[in-house]
Amino acid sequence: MAITVVKGQRTDLTKLVKGLSQVTIGIGWQGPDEFELDTSAFLLGSNGKVSKDEDLIFYNNPSTAFITYRDSQSQGDQKQFNMNLSLIPSSIEKIAFSLTIYDGEKRGQSFHAVRSLYIRVQNEQTGEELLRFHLENTSFTSETAVVIGELYRHNGEWKFNAIGSGFSDGLQALCSNFGIDVKEEPTLAPQPEPQPKPIPPEPKPTPAINLNKIVLEKRGDKINLQKKSGKLGEILVNLNWNQRQNTGGFFRRDTGIDLDLACLYELKDGRKGLIQALGNSFGSLTRLPYISLDGDDRTGAVKSGENLRINGNQIKEFKRLLVFTFIYEGITKWSEADGVVTIKQDGGPDIIVNLNEHDNRKAMCAIAMIQNVNDETLSIERLVQYYQGHVELDRAYDWGLSWKRGSK
Repeated sequence: MAITVVKGQRTDLTKLVKGLSQVTIGIGWQGPDEFELDTSAFLLGSNGKVSKDEDLIFYNNPSTAFITYRDSQSQGDQKQFNMNLSLIPSSIEKIAFSLTIYDGEKRGQSFHAVRSLYIRVQNEQTGEELLRFHLENTSFTSETAVVIGELYRHNGEWKFNAIGSGFSDGLQALCSNFGIDVKEEPTLAPQPEPQPKPIPPEPKPTPAINLNKIVLEKRGDKINLQKKSGKLGEILVNLNWNQRQNTGGFFRRDTGIDLDLACLYELKDGRKGLIQALGNSFGSLTRLPYISLDGDDRTGAVKSGENLRINGNQIKEFKRLLVFTFIYEGITKWSEADGVVTIKQDGGPDIIVNLNEHDNRKAMCAIAMIQNVNDETLSIERLVQYYQGHVELDRAYDWGLSWKRGSK
């Protein structure tokens, strides 16, 4: 017989049912036909936040290896999540289940008009309902989002917590609460009345193309370096940024961001390594790996920024290089750093990569992939993709290095 729980009650699941692994989370309600209700599950770490946007499970991102969202009309449920508890990674400590009203604020709709809301947990293998939480006695007024309940891990066992907390501002408020940035779509201005076509003016002369600078604007944009006089020469990778200092305020600290330039390298003979100030791995331009880092700008005030140099005359030694940067100290506010990377080559145009896509939740940014092209030149590909740290970056690009914490 199912246990009926009340708001705030915590209940053992795997401790109560030995060997429990496959469960169904069923969610049901009754509401006006014009209401559009959506269900979501947030996969949370020990800090109560998601680690990436993909940790939001809903109709547009319905499944992982251990949880699947689906619409359902069985046993009164409107929505269900099928889960395998034994497959949930150890990094996930909680799974919060929520319900939101689509465009509730704009339409003047709220959970005050929703009745018979519940969440239940069922043993998928036996079909037995283990517990049920009715939210009938929860007094909602203007809320457009509700965290109904959560599964959480405690001492290796899974438990259920009956929450029943409401939020205003719908899904956006939930995402903000759990660490996901939501960008609202701009409101389209009304289309003007069609006007008679004006007489076209005299064509203006086409502006001259700037051959001294090429900007890689989108992820995946790629260009090859120019090869002159049979050699590539020295390639300079420059990182510069503007560190805005905090000015005053009782709770504000006047500390700058330490933005470090670095690269992973892989040589033709299979050797792999890392060039960065952290750990004093500055490399060498005249001997393997033929890559060197000039120094470490700790403030952002040095006009020349940080420089990474690549000996292009040794191109036959290189297979690929991953140029990246990370915030060693300071708050991760990429959006305020105005980072720009310039790749310079004698006789060739400057290649610009602006760090104009931001993820302030992550402290490391992969900037560009540099690859050997038939031992003749190097290709530069824009990435601008953010990661939690060295280990996640390594895995994303399959470098296969072993990592341990270092310091300057």
